[in-house]
Amino acid sequence: MKILVIEDEPKTVAYLLRGLTEQGYAVDVANNGIDGQHLALTGDYDAIVLDIMMPDRDGLSVLQALRREKDTPVIMLTARGEVDDRIHGLRSGADDYLVKPFSFLELLARLQALGRRGRPQEAAHIRIADLHIDLIARRAVRGARRLDLTAKEFALLAALARHRGQVLSKTVIVEMVWDVSFDSNTNVVEVAIKRLRAKLDEPSEAKLLHTIRGMGYVLEEKHE
Repeated sequence: MKILVIEDEPKTVAYLLRGLTEQGYAVDVANNGIDGQHLALTGDYDAIVLDIMMPDRDGLSVLQALRREKDTPVIMLTARGEVDDRIHGLRSGADDYLVKPFSFLELLARLQALGRRGRPQEAAHIRIADLHIDLIARRAVRGARRLDLTAKEFALLAALARHRGQVLSKTVIVEMVWDVSFDSNTNVVEVAIKRLRAKLDEPSEAKLLHTIRGMGYVLEEKHE
């Protein structure tokens, strides 16, 4: 999932950025309403975490502008916990509402629930040959062998699996798995592919992760 966090409080931003990145999410951050609204309207996000009280433009105004054009799932984050405030936020188009201080685990569970609700066409499980990927539990098994993947390795595998048979360029992979500030001139993608291939393919006779020279990478079962 790719998440946009629109929040002006530096400690909350750092907390969310660290926690979501550790879970394998690609995260973009805006620290004011104007920049947040621009990213929300022009970017492609699976969910948005939106603070209400911000400089330049408040979160409700951002939400109302977003709802005129897009239906991206939104979780409101705010110190306002009164029932009337929550009702106002939900009626303005929010999908969920969390009051500060909040539990990161609860936020994570709500993001996962919104992701499932926002992508009803996507199966929770992907099978390619003897590879089984559980997108909800974030587990991958090859044959009888559980793959010990880091959060970023799982996000990379899931991105390739969702587009099985389709060659994904380095730029596309960066967009799916990393965030907008990622330096695509580094070799991080190549390193991540190498590590994923070692865990996915090297112990197996049939290879699933293929490099297409000059184009990118593809996950598919190839028959001789």
